[in-house]
Amino acid sequence: MLAVFTFERKRSMARLTDSLPLASGSVLPNRLGKAAMEESLADAGQQPGARLLHLYRTWASGGAGLLITGNVMVDARAMTGPAGVVLDSSSDIAPFRRWAQVAKSGGGMAWMQINHPGRLVYADLPGVRWSPSEVPVALGKQSHRFARPTPMTAEDIRSVIGMHADTAQRAEEAGFDGVEVHAAHGYLLAQFLSPLVNRRTDEWGGSLENRGRLLLEVVRKVRAAVSPGFAVAVKLNSADFQRGGFDQHDAARVLQMLGPLGVDLVELSGGSAESPAMQGRTADDRTMAREAYFLALAEELVRAAPMPLMLTGGITRKATAERVLESGVAVVGLGSALALRPSLPQGWLGDEGLDVVVPHVQWKDKALTAAAQMAIIRYSLRRLAAGRRPRPRVPPLFALAHDRRHRRRALSRYAAWLDRRPRMQPAEPGATPVEASAAWGAGSR
Repeated sequence: MLAVFTFERKRSMARLTDSLPLASGSVLPNRLGKAAMEESLADAGQQPGARLLHLYRTWASGGAGLLITGNVMVDARAMTGPAGVVLDSSSDIAPFRRWAQVAKSGGGMAWMQINHPGRLVYADLPGVRWSPSEVPVALGKQSHRFARPTPMTAEDIRSVIGMHADTAQRAEEAGFDGVEVHAAHGYLLAQFLSPLVNRRTDEWGGSLENRGRLLLEVVRKVRAAVSPGFAVAVKLNSADFQRGGFDQHDAARVLQMLGPLGVDLVELSGGSAESPAMQGRTADDRTMAREAYFLALAEELVRAAPMPLMLTGGITRKATAERVLESGVAVVGLGSALALRPSLPQGWLGDEGLDVVVPHVQWKDKALTAAAQMAIIRYSLRRLAAGRRPRPRVPPLFALAHDRRHRRRALSRYAAWLDRRPRMQPAEPGATPVEASAAWGAGSR
């Protein structure tokens, strides 16, 4: 109780340069964190290679006290995109050791974000499209881009719990300082939390306690699979911004549920593919601020949270970052801003008032707008990874076409790689990597 009380007393007076002790014993050297972005830069074999290493070396020298990787897939058959990174029981650990070493080279901490996309798998990707219920992604004219999902069996659910634990254990083996379990942005764990997507009538659906069961079980198994000093964080939506969906009251209750499980930090974001609030647009027509999109909700959730919070979404100015800390949030998360100015934390920590202007696409089709917005950021990330300067003023149509060419090449490579891989049988929850690897055999995709 004393440690929590001390945190409560100090958090309103925090400065960007202050360190932050966490429950696991980890200490963040400052209050600026690089949030996860989907870099889509995996090399052959869905592994981190020279491009990702160069990108993270650049960010490591930029001054942020925490670098969170782009989402790393726990299941090779379920990808958010064909150029994503996979870390499972069969992955070669050596490239991940190099990635962790580079990410920590600037003196900050490096956490791996681990994720299962669930139903958010594009129709042209091979593999599985799991979801709590048979509720397809609704994107109007763009809905065809996603395959119809398959409702998960109890065995599927148990295997997903084990996959998260295995990936976390291997992340620690590789030298990362922690993991962040992704339960936001409409991916699998967020799908279970959503009353719009989760229509199950068994122990995994219905009440919020049941809908939150998968997230809690994943966190328990992850925490048990890693050492006490290894950080375990969660990314959670402050709200889905869909009428009748997961809202801030649900988020407050989930924060309380996570409290006893040894979670070091919860990163707050919002939205999903159907309501891309993380890009400043919503499906329920609510107006969002141009900066710090979720700050108003975070100010409410700070009072409910038994752990420190990190806020991500639209923060591009130092004055805004300082206002976020004044609200009681412990860590300021920077995403797109670091794709365009990777040294931004260094400037803010050194009292320089450098700002970033993130371009905003304003098209009528929200799904296409979100895709173009992400394509602009990924275009800059690819330039950074190649040792070139970002290009924030790239025309959206050019960035989208460039992104699609990059994706087509990656899709061909990923499909061939997956086809060569042994087929997988579900592992038991919490199985060690050695035990999990024994599950590879004559299974189904």
